[in-house]
Amino acid sequence: MRREIQAFLIDRKTRGLAPGSIKFYRSKLRTAARFFESIGITDVAQIRARDVRAMLVTLGEKHNPGGLHGIFRAFRTFLYWWEVETEPEGWSNPLRKVKPPRLDDTPLEPVSLDDLRAMLATCNRKRFSGARDEAMPLFLLVSGCRRAELHALNIGDVDLTTGSVYIARGKGGKSRTTFIGSKTRRAVVRYLRFRAEIAEEEPLWVTSQGKRLRLQSLREVLRRRAKRAGVEAPTLHSFRRGFAISALRSGCDLITRQRMLGHSSLAIVGRYLRQVEDDLREAHERVRPADHML
Repeated sequence: MRREIQAFLIDRKTRGLAPGSIKFYRSKLRTAARFFESIGITDVAQIRARDVRAMLVTLGEKHNPGGLHGIFRAFRTFLYWWEVETEPEGWSNPLRKVKPPRLDDTPLEPVSLDDLRAMLATCNRKRFSGARDEAMPLFLLVSGCRRAELHALNIGDVDLTTGSVYIARGKGGKSRTTFIGSKTRRAVVRYLRFRAEIAEEEPLWVTSQGKRLRLQSLREVLRRRAKRAGVEAPTLHSFRRGFAISALRSGCDLITRQRMLGHSSLAIVGRYLRQVEDDLREAHERVRPADHML
């Protein structure tokens, strides 16, 4: 099975999938393989529907719904690929009999704007770290970038005149354009004034030594500022949620928001829309406009 998984990963690479997608498949399929090996299955052709259901029950005790659903999606893609690739005689794909695990479609909370304001207040704009640590959270919030997309940005990807941000290789290897507003552009300009090198091919977010910030370092920036502000540290992805919900509350249409977020379908954006509708419902209950008018 592990040999077949390796062949599958090579196939994904030849199709041009992003490194993050390859990492996702590798991690999830290794987890699935370890389970099957634990019950004595080492050959893909030995897997039956009952074995897949047993995997979901067992791994569901250790993984949250999102993680379990990710394992199922990765294994489903692998198994259908293996069926087409090997054309096993007399073998029936067990996943045709297995329903995917339920996934809670309630979106997690976006970044707290009050907490973000407190974090930004700790940034000294007259210092390199302060200017950078102010610009980066603002950039995250108004652009809707994923963490890997933010990490990969170069200076030339951002037009500080128009505010357009070119995501050269987003999730699934797809490119797109999003935007940042005037306040964020000014913050980025303040930060870049501390940079010795501002050539287009230079990374946008760097250390004080001019090296591209690691993904872990991006998280540390938020944790450090949150600690100074005395608030709970937000996740990088909570800024993306904040971007999505803020845009919908401002009346942006779903198709435009889908394109700027880089989602392959409207399903995920629809989850945010339901949250916005809940906000409107609560506001209506508080105000009851017709009751007051009458």
